[in-house]
Amino acid sequence: MPESKGRQKASEKLANKRARTLAQHRSENAEEKVRLSGARNWVPWVFVPLFLFGVAWLVVFYIAGRSIPFMASLGDGNILVALGFILAGFVVSTAWK
Repeated sequence: MPESKGRQKASEKLANKRARTLAQHRSENAEEKVRLSGARNWVPWVFVPLFLFGVAWLVVFYIAGRSIPFMASLGDGNILVALGFILAGFVVSTAWK
């Protein structure tokens, strides 16, 4: 037995409503992804200088550390300072997406 025209229209309305809802959810998810991806643009600007500063600290310590007063007073603690900067850069880099 054929369905009435009213039922066909109701099923079409339901399909259209589902399509609109799906499109709305997709657009909301896309906007949220764009917003979240832009939230961590600061990360490379922080972790790269931390890494480089740690490496530069080690290089300066090994080349001229004994003639620089505050580095001479730290002694081998300069290695811990440099590794601390490098470790801080690594920790910050894990927040990057």
